[in-house]
Amino acid sequence: MSIGQGKILVIRGGAIGDFILTLPALAALRRQFPAAQLEVLGYPHIAQLAFAGGLVDRVQPIEARGLAGFFARGGDLAPELADYFSGFDIIVSYLYDPDLIFQTNVVGCARGQFIAAPHRPNESEPIHATRVYLKPLERLAIFEADPVPRLTLGTQPSTFNPQLALHPGSGSESKNWPEAKWVELLARLMAESEINVLLVGGEAEGERLQRLAAKLPSARHAMARSLPLADLAVRLQSGVGFVGHDSGISHLAAALGLPCVVLWANTIEEIWRPQGRDVTVLRDNAGLHALTVQSVIDRLRPLL
Repeated sequence: MSIGQGKILVIRGGAIGDFILTLPALAALRRQFPAAQLEVLGYPHIAQLAFAGGLVDRVQPIEARGLAGFFARGGDLAPELADYFSGFDIIVSYLYDPDLIFQTNVVGCARGQFIAAPHRPNESEPIHATRVYLKPLERLAIFEADPVPRLTLGTQPSTFNPQLALHPGSGSESKNWPEAKWVELLARLMAESEINVLLVGGEAEGERLQRLAAKLPSARHAMARSLPLADLAVRLQSGVGFVGHDSGISHLAAALGLPCVVLWANTIEEIWRPQGRDVTVLRDNAGLHALTVQSVIDRLRPLL
């Protein structure tokens, strides 16, 4: 299929990890239709990553007023959004739409092809999420696309190297390594290497970051707290590696090509593990709490 100078829209909600696992689909569309304008309708604070990485030309907010009408059967469809959807040659939607109400409403406005894609994988099938999100693009003759999320952003001079990033949080406490083990890991890093560390987190990890930072020499640590994702990505990209949990930030670090050590709880690894050229997933059959500091240090030795 050739759309020349046409327009393609990808609709993607979800959290940071969900979006990053959809990056291979965006990259595949960009490669297949290099002359087309490619847009994302999503959460701007997350979708900015694709724009900053040159994968899309524009990001539009999924919180747009009037979009709610498209999720109602026989809903009141905002004319400006009906016009917006009519401007695309291809629309790929990863929204949760079990009754096809959104699809029906958009197709009624659109003049192009609508492709309904899954909002998340079926966990009864051990197929990695990136491949699940690529599968619908076969309708556009896109086959064997690279399933690894890849991001390259602009760099900035760093005066704080070498730097190992650590993200001691996630979206769920059940996915977090015990804080006492993070304390022990940091103490070992300070005593056994000359590496500096970057503590990464958002508002939810704020107090934890402060407690961990209080135990570190001021000259050997920095903090990246609640940064815009594109800014955080640039900061991570200048480092030597990353340690984190099953979280969106681990997916981001892997997509940036960083060597990653990911401390894994009980999510289905075959479906959700971060993809990258140098990603190690550590887990223990007895649970995340049983994962030892020594096992993490051993994996980090090449970086130290």
